[in-house]
Amino acid sequence: MTTSFERYQKRRLISSYFSVVISISLVLFLLGMLGLLVLNTKKVADHFKEQIALTVYLKDNAKEVEIEQLKKSLAMADYTKSTTYVSKEDAAEAHSEEIGEDFMEFLGYNPLQNSIDVYMNADFVSSEQVDQIAEDLTSKNFVDEVVYDKPLIALLNDNVKKISFWVLIASSVFTFIAVLLINSSIRLAVYSKRFIIKTMQMVGATKGFIRRPFIWQSVKLGLIGAILALIGMAAVLYYLNNSFTELNLLGDVKMLVILFSGIFLMGIVITWISTYFATSRFLNLKTDELYY
Repeated sequence: MTTSFERYQKRRLISSYFSVVISISLVLFLLGMLGLLVLNTKKVADHFKEQIALTVYLKDNAKEVEIEQLKKSLAMADYTKSTTYVSKEDAAEAHSEEIGEDFMEFLGYNPLQNSIDVYMNADFVSSEQVDQIAEDLTSKNFVDEVVYDKPLIALLNDNVKKISFWVLIASSVFTFIAVLLINSSIRLAVYSKRFIIKTMQMVGATKGFIRRPFIWQSVKLGLIGAILALIGMAAVLYYLNNSFTELNLLGDVKMLVILFSGIFLMGIVITWISTYFATSRFLNLKTDELYY
């Protein structure tokens, strides 16, 4: 009979520990993924900004040496990420493929112009800076016009600001919820042993002596939960990096190490603090209050 009861208690204990570990790992995993989102919000926004092209159309009488000088100066400019020169012949060929017929057959000439597509670094993609760059380029006498999607740039910058703000708010809320959930799981685990705590106290054990094994046990559970969460984060990060290679999610190793270390330490610190206060609560209760 005693053996059966001990087995039952052991199963309950294992089940309790398992639920705590799962709760901790899931909460830390979600918190870690939110951290990845926060860290990569700017990177994703920069990626979309750098897809916007500023097209410089050149006059037909532009000299070859002038075009080459412009291409070199654009390539060396701080705001330039990359440039692509498109001759009027290449532009005509691409346009013919797009519309499905050779438009020059009935026009008799090529109305398109030589152009240079300039893809800018994300830090320079704002309405004011792009306007200034376009004005400087237009001032050159062999440049016909500079074309870019001004409404798109304004809309993109506005949306980036809004998204960054709400991601920050969501991060704060989820961090608070994560602490509460882990704290609740730890408190339930300690609650199941409240009578043991009170018994140890009644036979003369000090509060520090009573807390020590509970804290150590919870920290071990926190370690296991954090490791499981980090494994899940690494798997998801590897998948996303392979699916969206242009974002280079694994490029900033230092930031990833800080994030993973932060999640790992959070699993330890939250469980330590939660267990300390949970055991203190039951240590300060009277014996008859343990039943409520």
